[in-house]
Amino acid sequence: MTTTYDPSEPKYYDEVDLREELGRVFELCHGCRMCFNYCDSFPTLFNFVDTKDQQHADLSPAEQDAVVDACFGCKICYVKCPYIPPHEWALDFPRLMLRAQAVRTANHQRDLRTRATDQVLARTDVVGSLNQSLSSLVNPIVSRPNTPIRRVMEQVVGISSQRLLPTYSKVRFSRWFKDRLPRFIPKPRAEAAIFPTCFIEYMAPEIGADVTTVFESQDIVCSLPEGVKCCGAPWLHQGNVDEFTRQARSNLERLDEVVRQGKDIIVSQPTCAYVIKRDYPVYVPGEQADRVAQHTFDPSEYLMVQLRKDRSMNLGSVTTDEEVVFHAACHTQAQNVGLKGRDLLKKLGVKVRVVAKCSGIDGTWGYRSENGAASKRMSAALADQIAKTKATTIVGDCHLANTAIDEELGVRVEHPVSLARRLMGLEIQPPLKGK
Repeated sequence: MTTTYDPSEPKYYDEVDLREELGRVFELCHGCRMCFNYCDSFPTLFNFVDTKDQQHADLSPAEQDAVVDACFGCKICYVKCPYIPPHEWALDFPRLMLRAQAVRTANHQRDLRTRATDQVLARTDVVGSLNQSLSSLVNPIVSRPNTPIRRVMEQVVGISSQRLLPTYSKVRFSRWFKDRLPRFIPKPRAEAAIFPTCFIEYMAPEIGADVTTVFESQDIVCSLPEGVKCCGAPWLHQGNVDEFTRQARSNLERLDEVVRQGKDIIVSQPTCAYVIKRDYPVYVPGEQADRVAQHTFDPSEYLMVQLRKDRSMNLGSVTTDEEVVFHAACHTQAQNVGLKGRDLLKKLGVKVRVVAKCSGIDGTWGYRSENGAASKRMSAALADQIAKTKATTIVGDCHLANTAIDEELGVRVEHPVSLARRLMGLEIQPPLKGK
């Protein structure tokens, strides 16, 4: 048996070895049960074992696969688990689930419709570029769940008809960035390269514009890394390690050039930031991946780092009695850097209440048709918790989670830096066109 989640390990793709490791981990998780209220993987596992008189070895491959399918990769179990490395039991449940998906893909165990869904969700730059150019036609479709055309999409490519999908902007972030008139900064505090990934580039360029505007107001020179693509997360999460590592290597070459120029990398989507910080060094190990990971930051995290470095830095302050709800997205928590979006708003004088509950999206898991009902159940539970706060202003780091909250509550959710930009009285130049 190989207790490994390292894709370079010779037995990583050995299904017999994988099944033994699933049995070992499932026995330990069943004995602990601390994660009973996270994703559906754990209650599914516990119910299977409980009905077999506690005989963990009696789980069939199909039952093991049901546990794998219920995992949406939020990573919170790893954050909370007392048995992660360097503990002798070396549990890493999320990476074991990724290994299981990789074995399925390598052994061609995914059906035709699932592979079609994989392609649609993973080719984010192709799909994003096309949908952005046709945004006036695409947006009415993706923003209206349960329509006939969405049900046809679900049947053909497996994208849930129940979910509100993020809409596309009329202008790319990179186009706005190149068209803007940069603020003249005679004495830069720092230099940052904004890696927009597919979300900011095609769907939410306003977040990138807000980050750029706030950074430049604080004498942080901003630039764009050339030639980068999607971080590759969808390939990884569906188990296509070859495509993921190809994408990661390409991005690392370009991002490392940026770091060697003395710049830090800013990533505004928590899933993408997690992939660059934690997954690139695992799947493309070496000095390059480590160097890029060490210089990659969430925008709020980066501002708080600069505030600690330079006490003369002044964001200003506001006086307000309104309480803002900050949604702590799972992949923000999984980075173990703290809730810096919350801290940034508190630094400005905003009263912040934190709601930490999964949105049920987690990368692309919640958009797959087979996960639609479970995803909606989790989004509804999150929305119910937010609604109880009676807050009218909601912020969150994750654009996908924010879209799910909007779907449930009908309230536009902002990125914390976007709210900070408005509170600081800064204007985006040039203004972004609407969607």
